[in-house]
Amino acid sequence: MKKTAFITGATSGIGKATAQLFAKNTMKLILCGRRIEKLQELQKELSEFTEVHILVFDVRYKEDVFTAINSLPSAFKNIDILINNAGNAHGLHSIQDGNIEDWDAMIDGNVKGLLYVSKAIIPTMIANNKGFIVNIGSTAGKEVYPNGNVYCASKFAVNALNKGMRLDLTKHNIRVSAIHPGLVETAFSDVRFKGDTNRAKNVYQGYKALQAEDIADIIHFVVTRPYHVNIEDLIVYPTAQASATILHKDEN
Repeated sequence: MKKTAFITGATSGIGKATAQLFAKNTMKLILCGRRIEKLQELQKELSEFTEVHILVFDVRYKEDVFTAINSLPSAFKNIDILINNAGNAHGLHSIQDGNIEDWDAMIDGNVKGLLYVSKAIIPTMIANNKGFIVNIGSTAGKEVYPNGNVYCASKFAVNALNKGMRLDLTKHNIRVSAIHPGLVETAFSDVRFKGDTNRAKNVYQGYKALQAEDIADIIHFVVTRPYHVNIEDLIVYPTAQASATILHKDEN
């Protein structure tokens, strides 16, 4: 019987790469995002391999989250795997120069959005006495770096929520895991630097960053272990990155 995976932030980056890999391994997919055109394109692409349902909503808005998830057709209601991938980084400023709207966007998306989606889906997993929640964190949730203050705080929250979920849900036979990537070459920096493409591009020059497909491969590995195996916490860096602030770039 096919498993059903629910992926937030599915229209780009890690979410999209995970959807593509899951589809090729014949998992049924519920793909979520804010951009209906991107979701429709991905649905068309992946329907060649598996059944795909799309939901258009922004995880920051509680009512939209619950309305969308409650609208799922019966064939997609029993969710086996939840990938809490949606999130964002806005700005890279010292705490005194930070933009409050940026702070709200990061806390609402990275923390509250994860909670809203999980709250909507966990009851079905409890009723089924099975399920797997994978929370996509960041090495920023393990180590604070200069000017990362609120973004790091939001990812530290993801790390804590992951541990709290596992403590609370173990008795319901639900597995919970967090994957914390270092530098991944996606649109992450374009969003953080608000369209400053030169600054965003420079983040990934001079070394080989992780790719979205690398993280998707790890996610797939984690969720396909035998059911008695729960990889609870996984950190992954590109080889050139030793910590949040130590990165070896080629001089050329």
